[in-house]
Amino acid sequence: MTAKKILIVEDEQPIREMIAFHLSRAGYDTLEAPDCKTARGMLADEQPDLALIDWMLPDMSGLELTRMMKRENNLDDVAIIMLTARTDERDKISGLEGGADDYITKPFSPRELVARIQAVLRRNKSSAEAVLAAGVLELDAPGHRVSASGNAIKLGPTEYRLLEFLMTHPDRVYSRTQLLDRVWGANVYVEERTVDVHVRRLRKALSASQADIYVQTVRGAGYRFSTRSA
Repeated sequence: MTAKKILIVEDEQPIREMIAFHLSRAGYDTLEAPDCKTARGMLADEQPDLALIDWMLPDMSGLELTRMMKRENNLDDVAIIMLTARTDERDKISGLEGGADDYITKPFSPRELVARIQAVLRRNKSSAEAVLAAGVLELDAPGHRVSASGNAIKLGPTEYRLLEFLMTHPDRVYSRTQLLDRVWGANVYVEERTVDVHVRRLRKALSASQADIYVQTVRGAGYRFSTRSA
Protein backbone atom coordinates (compact mmCIF):
# COMPACT_ATOMS: atom_id res chain seq x y z
CA MET A 1 0.00 0.00 0.00
CA THR A 2 1.37 3.40 -0.96
CA ALA A 3 2.07 5.67 2.01
CA LYS A 4 -0.08 8.78 2.30
CA LYS A 5 1.77 11.99 1.53
CA ILE A 6 1.51 14.92 3.94
CA LEU A 7 2.68 18.48 3.33
CA ILE A 8 3.78 20.37 6.45
CA VAL A 9 3.54 24.15 6.00
CA GLU A 10 5.25 25.64 9.06
CA ASP A 11 7.81 28.48 9.19
CA GLU A 12 9.45 27.39 12.47
CA GLN A 13 12.01 24.79 11.45
CA PRO A 14 12.23 22.91 14.80
CA ILE A 15 8.45 22.43 14.86
CA ARG A 16 8.38 21.44 11.20
CA GLU A 17 11.14 18.88 11.68
CA MET A 18 9.54 17.51 14.85
CA ILE A 19 6.24 16.98 13.03
CA ALA A 20 8.00 15.38 10.04
CA PHE A 21 9.89 13.02 12.35
CA HIS A 22 6.77 11.75 14.10
CA LEU A 23 4.75 11.46 10.89
CA SER A 24 7.55 9.48 9.25
CA ARG A 25 7.57 7.13 12.25
CA ALA A 26 3.81 6.72 11.80
CA GLY A 27 4.35 5.60 8.20
CA TYR A 28 3.62 8.78 6.24
CA ASP A 29 5.68 10.37 3.50
CA THR A 30 6.32 14.02 4.38
CA LEU A 31 7.03 17.23 2.49
CA GLU A 32 8.15 20.44 4.20
CA ALA A 33 7.47 24.05 3.26
CA PRO A 34 8.49 27.12 5.33
CA ASP A 35 6.08 29.48 3.55
CA CYS A 36 3.06 29.61 1.26
CA LYS A 37 5.05 30.22 -1.91
CA THR A 38 7.03 27.02 -1.41
CA ALA A 39 3.87 25.18 -0.39
CA ARG A 40 2.06 26.19 -3.57
CA GLY A 41 4.85 24.73 -5.68
CA MET A 42 4.79 21.48 -3.73
CA LEU A 43 1.00 21.26 -3.93
CA ALA A 44 1.18 21.52 -7.72
CA ASP A 45 4.12 19.12 -8.15
CA GLU A 46 3.60 16.54 -5.41
CA GLN A 47 -0.21 16.35 -4.96
CA PRO A 48 -0.25 15.46 -1.24
CA ASP A 49 -3.16 13.71 0.40
CA LEU A 50 -3.26 16.13 3.33
CA ALA A 51 -1.75 19.50 4.24
CA LEU A 52 -0.90 20.64 7.76
CA ILE A 53 -0.97 24.43 7.55
CA ASP A 54 0.18 26.84 10.25
CA TRP A 55 -2.03 29.93 10.61
CA MET A 56 0.84 32.44 10.91
CA LEU A 57 3.22 32.25 7.94
CA PRO A 58 5.72 34.86 6.69
CA ASP A 59 4.32 35.61 3.21
CA MET A 60 0.57 35.11 3.66
CA SER A 61 -1.67 33.58 6.29
CA GLY A 62 -2.41 29.88 6.40
CA LEU A 63 -6.09 30.77 6.18
CA GLU A 64 -5.48 32.54 2.85
CA LEU A 65 -3.59 29.49 1.57
CA THR A 66 -6.47 27.25 2.65
CA ARG A 67 -9.01 29.40 0.84
CA MET A 68 -6.84 29.46 -2.27
CA MET A 69 -6.62 25.65 -2.27
CA LYS A 70 -10.40 25.30 -2.07
CA ARG A 71 -10.82 27.62 -5.08
CA GLU A 72 -8.54 25.56 -7.33
CA ASN A 73 -10.02 22.47 -9.00
CA ASN A 74 -6.88 20.36 -8.68
CA LEU A 75 -6.40 21.14 -4.98
CA ASP A 76 -9.90 21.27 -3.51
CA ASP A 77 -9.87 17.58 -2.55
CA VAL A 78 -6.67 17.85 -0.49
CA ALA A 79 -7.60 17.44 3.18
CA ILE A 80 -6.46 20.31 5.42
CA ILE A 81 -5.68 20.53 9.13
CA MET A 82 -4.82 23.98 10.47
CA LEU A 83 -2.19 24.39 13.19
CA THR A 84 -2.40 27.49 15.33
CA ALA A 85 -1.82 29.05 18.73
CA ARG A 86 -5.13 30.90 18.38
CA THR A 87 -7.76 29.63 20.78
CA ASP A 88 -10.62 32.04 20.11
CA GLU A 89 -13.75 30.27 18.82
CA ARG A 90 -14.13 32.86 16.04
CA ASP A 91 -10.71 31.90 14.70
CA LYS A 92 -11.66 28.22 14.71
CA ILE A 93 -14.87 28.97 12.83
CA SER A 94 -12.94 31.11 10.33
CA GLY A 95 -10.57 28.23 9.68
CA LEU A 96 -13.39 25.73 9.16
CA GLU A 97 -15.37 28.10 6.98
CA GLY A 98 -12.21 28.73 4.97
CA GLY A 99 -12.06 25.06 4.03
CA ALA A 100 -10.14 23.30 6.80
CA ASP A 101 -11.29 19.81 7.80
CA ASP A 102 -9.89 20.07 11.31
CA TYR A 103 -8.14 22.53 13.61
CA ILE A 104 -5.42 21.77 16.18
CA THR A 105 -4.35 24.29 18.81
CA LYS A 106 -0.69 24.54 19.81
CA PRO A 107 0.84 23.06 21.85
CA PHE A 108 -0.26 19.57 20.82
CA SER A 109 1.17 16.11 21.36
CA PRO A 110 2.52 14.09 18.41
CA ARG A 111 0.09 11.30 19.30
CA GLU A 112 -2.87 13.66 19.08
CA LEU A 113 -1.65 15.01 15.74
CA VAL A 114 -1.24 11.53 14.25
CA ALA A 115 -4.69 10.52 15.55
CA ARG A 116 -6.29 13.62 14.00
CA ILE A 117 -4.56 12.96 10.66
CA GLN A 118 -5.70 9.34 10.66
CA ALA A 119 -9.27 10.42 11.42
CA VAL A 120 -9.38 13.03 8.63
CA LEU A 121 -7.88 10.67 6.05
CA ARG A 122 -10.25 7.91 7.12
CA ARG A 123 -13.23 10.21 6.77
CA ASN A 124 -12.10 11.24 3.31
CA LYS A 125 -12.09 7.66 2.04
CA SER A 126 -15.54 6.73 0.79
CA SER A 127 -16.53 3.12 1.19
CA ALA A 128 -19.74 3.41 -0.79
CA GLU A 129 -19.92 1.74 -4.19
CA ALA A 130 -23.23 3.00 -5.51
CA VAL A 131 -24.69 5.88 -7.45
CA LEU A 132 -27.22 7.70 -5.30
CA ALA A 133 -30.03 9.76 -6.83
CA ALA A 134 -32.53 12.04 -5.10
CA GLY A 135 -34.49 14.82 -6.76
CA VAL A 136 -32.15 16.67 -9.11
CA LEU A 137 -29.07 15.37 -7.26
CA GLU A 138 -26.87 12.44 -8.21
CA LEU A 139 -23.89 11.27 -6.15
CA ASP A 140 -21.50 8.92 -7.93
CA ALA A 141 -19.54 7.34 -5.06
CA PRO A 142 -17.06 5.30 -7.15
CA GLY A 143 -16.26 8.40 -9.21
CA HIS A 144 -16.47 10.71 -6.20
CA ARG A 145 -18.66 13.13 -8.17
CA VAL A 146 -21.82 15.07 -7.41
CA SER A 147 -24.10 16.59 -10.02
CA ALA A 148 -27.45 18.34 -10.16
CA SER A 149 -29.57 18.12 -13.32
CA GLY A 150 -26.45 16.86 -15.06
CA ASN A 151 -24.24 19.77 -13.97
CA ALA A 152 -21.18 19.04 -11.83
CA ILE A 153 -21.09 20.44 -8.28
CA LYS A 154 -17.80 21.07 -6.49
CA LEU A 155 -17.74 19.95 -2.87
CA GLY A 156 -14.97 19.87 -0.30
CA PRO A 157 -14.17 16.44 1.21
CA THR A 158 -16.13 17.03 4.42
CA GLU A 159 -19.16 18.40 2.57
CA TYR A 160 -19.03 15.39 0.25
CA ARG A 161 -19.04 12.94 3.17
CA LEU A 162 -21.85 14.85 4.87
CA LEU A 163 -24.00 14.78 1.72
CA GLU A 164 -23.21 11.12 1.12
CA PHE A 165 -24.27 10.18 4.64
CA LEU A 166 -27.48 12.23 4.49
CA MET A 167 -28.42 10.88 1.04
CA THR A 168 -27.94 7.30 2.24
CA HIS A 169 -30.21 8.03 5.24
CA PRO A 170 -33.03 10.17 3.78
CA ASP A 171 -35.98 11.57 5.73
CA ARG A 172 -34.34 10.85 9.09
CA VAL A 173 -33.39 13.59 11.52
CA TYR A 174 -29.85 13.52 12.91
CA SER A 175 -28.62 15.66 15.77
CA ARG A 176 -25.29 17.45 15.55
CA THR A 177 -23.79 14.88 17.93
CA GLN A 178 -25.00 12.01 15.75
CA LEU A 179 -23.60 13.63 12.61
CA LEU A 180 -20.26 14.18 14.32
CA ASP A 181 -20.15 10.48 15.22
CA ARG A 182 -21.29 9.23 11.80
CA VAL A 183 -19.45 11.66 9.50
CA TRP A 184 -16.46 12.83 11.55
CA GLY A 185 -15.98 9.68 13.64
CA ALA A 186 -16.76 8.77 17.24
CA ASN A 187 -13.19 9.35 18.43
CA VAL A 188 -12.80 12.80 16.90
CA TYR A 189 -13.28 15.63 19.36
CA VAL A 190 -14.62 18.71 17.59
CA GLU A 191 -17.30 21.17 18.59
CA GLU A 192 -20.92 20.61 17.56
CA ARG A 193 -20.89 24.00 15.86
CA THR A 194 -18.51 22.48 13.31
CA VAL A 195 -21.53 20.67 11.85
CA ASP A 196 -23.33 23.97 11.27
CA VAL A 197 -20.31 25.38 9.42
CA HIS A 198 -20.15 22.46 7.02
CA VAL A 199 -23.93 22.37 6.51
CA ARG A 200 -23.78 26.04 5.46
CA ARG A 201 -20.96 25.28 3.03
CA LEU A 202 -22.87 22.30 1.62
CA ARG A 203 -26.01 24.35 1.13
CA LYS A 204 -24.06 27.12 -0.57
CA ALA A 205 -22.60 24.62 -3.05
CA LEU A 206 -26.06 23.17 -3.76
CA SER A 207 -27.85 26.52 -3.99
CA ALA A 208 -27.06 27.17 -7.67
CA SER A 209 -29.17 24.14 -8.59
CA GLN A 210 -31.76 24.92 -5.87
CA ALA A 211 -30.93 21.58 -4.27
CA ASP A 212 -30.02 23.27 -1.00
CA ILE A 213 -33.66 22.85 0.05
CA TYR A 214 -33.01 19.11 0.42
CA VAL A 215 -30.73 19.75 3.42
CA GLN A 216 -33.30 20.77 5.99
CA THR A 217 -32.99 22.15 9.50
CA VAL A 218 -35.33 20.62 12.06
CA ARG A 219 -35.55 23.22 14.80
CA GLY A 220 -34.28 21.94 18.13
CA ALA A 221 -33.44 18.51 16.69
CA GLY A 222 -30.82 18.69 13.95
CA TYR A 223 -30.73 18.12 10.20
CA ARG A 224 -32.26 15.78 7.63
CA PHE A 225 -32.05 15.17 3.90
CA SER A 226 -35.38 15.05 2.11
CA THR A 227 -36.72 15.88 -1.34
CA ARG A 228 -40.06 16.61 0.27
CA SER A 229 -40.90 20.05 1.63
CA ALA A 230 -39.76 20.72 5.18
